[in-house]
Amino acid sequence: MIKKLKLQGSAKEIGYEHGFQGKKEVLQSLKTYEKLFHGYQHIDWSEARERALVHLNAIEKYDISMLEEMEGIAKGAGVDFEDILALNARSEIALAGYKGTSFSDGCTAMAITNPISTETIIGQNWDWKPTQIKSLLLLDMQNNDHPDITMVTEGGIIGKIGFNSAGVGICFNALITDKKSDEVPIHLGLRAVLNSNSLTEAVSKIKGGQMASAASFLIGYDEGDGNGMAVNAEVSPFGMDYVGENPGKLVHTNHICSSLIKQNLKDMNEFRYDDSMLRKKRAEQLINTTIAKQEVIREQSFKEWLSDEFNAPNSINHFENKRAPEHRRMETVFSIVINLAKRKAHLRVGKSLENDYEELD
Repeated sequence: MIKKLKLQGSAKEIGYEHGFQGKKEVLQSLKTYEKLFHGYQHIDWSEARERALVHLNAIEKYDISMLEEMEGIAKGAGVDFEDILALNARSEIALAGYKGTSFSDGCTAMAITNPISTETIIGQNWDWKPTQIKSLLLLDMQNNDHPDITMVTEGGIIGKIGFNSAGVGICFNALITDKKSDEVPIHLGLRAVLNSNSLTEAVSKIKGGQMASAASFLIGYDEGDGNGMAVNAEVSPFGMDYVGENPGKLVHTNHICSSLIKQNLKDMNEFRYDDSMLRKKRAEQLINTTIAKQEVIREQSFKEWLSDEFNAPNSINHFENKRAPEHRRMETVFSIVINLAKRKAHLRVGKSLENDYEELD
């Protein structure tokens, strides 16, 4: 079961309740990432905190309320602000500039919209450290300055996967590259998208090199009455680019697709050919098969696609590779399907097909 927190008020008040009510999950995140940073980058926690501090000025200029929310989490959980900042910069610390080998990746995201469906539906499996299943939080956030947000996140991290009351939703895939900047960490970019009232506003928050590292942001937006669309933006410190030109359908996994982005960054995913690309092709095959059968695509279609175990353990429903070093073992931690037309989502915690999807709204 995932812990659900209803948060409302100012950024600092929302953060405090996140930290206070979710203290156990915050501490679990700190434990996980202390090991992970050592495994990936051979650094201790004090150095991880120092690396996170380089983003402080950019965050302050970007949205000072995000710093206030992180300060609130730290106070509520009884930890240092720098600890929470390091969690929110965890992709920049662990994945950007990675120079190791044999990296096991995960996450498969997809979207269906017009002309295939009158409803805009996005969804993904989030594949990461198995221990982080104990850090998951479902946040229902109400802040007068932004739309209401429903988001699944890791304890202590203020931006992740979800949707808002304005019809904006986001899915996310990590990209492993050789460069980063001191700009805004990508998890704060995810939150900025969820703070947005429109697709235009969402994209304005992530374009032009504002993000400190590379990632895939699959963003959906639905205004109702069949008016919706989705875009897949690969963001980076050198700018962003849209990928995936198939009308009405998008799929992304964990390799860089944009030739423009690859002009400035090297894709360091050692398994892009035999894992990430195969998962992408399999997801496209499943979608195309459903379309060929002239079946109506609904939330249940996504649930079936995201449960696919073809080519396990490197399947869409990802299983842990026991042969990999412990810090590199990944599996599906949760699966989410978001119907932006209905402003509803379905969430399954864990990779087991025996676990049912729970409806969120």
